[in-house]
Amino acid sequence: MSAQSRALQSSTSRGKGRPRAFDRAQALHSALEVFWRRGYAPASVAELCTAMRINPPSLYATFGNKAALFLEALRHYERTYWDAPSRRFQEEPDVHTAVEHFFRDAARILLSPHTPCGCMVVLAAVNIADDETEIIAAVRELRQATETLFAHRLRRAVREGQLPPDTPVGPLAGALNTLLEGLSLQARDGLSLSELSAIAGLAVRLLPPPRPASHC
Repeated sequence: MSAQSRALQSSTSRGKGRPRAFDRAQALHSALEVFWRRGYAPASVAELCTAMRINPPSLYATFGNKAALFLEALRHYERTYWDAPSRRFQEEPDVHTAVEHFFRDAARILLSPHTPCGCMVVLAAVNIADDETEIIAAVRELRQATETLFAHRLRRAVREGQLPPDTPVGPLAGALNTLLEGLSLQARDGLSLSELSAIAGLAVRLLPPPRPASHC
């Protein structure tokens, strides 16, 4: 065999044997979109692998199993779509402005043309069997975390005098969280952005009115 033939064979072998570069973040986002559209239980491993462009052994080697992939997709979802709005919500000095802006941000996220409609934490939890205890606990924890976010911000507003001392922080945080989850279902049902934004705009009305400034 000539040197040129050996070089060509070596190059061909390397080309065939070299594994395709694996973009974990992109694969995870593809899995997220499948879970988002289908829910946890209806999404099959075959469907996930097709979307992620990997085979089942690679899925198991990289993510563990379908449940572990779902949990990582949930965390990816929270980081990608909700970390920034949550940070702005906490950093906004005025609680009424914070609530108004957060819910308007939420309406845009839930109806973004780049993602399936609705909140994954709310919608994907619908088809989870009772024996999937780890997933049920993780979803419940994420939903509770949002309510806790509201409660912390409301307590701060009470301390700073923006809300009355007798503000029912717990029930009010629960009401805001319930409204947020309801927006997700309305988004999935096909409400327009203007309709969803109008509903979101009512969130701030759940709060006691701003306390009048002192003129002493």
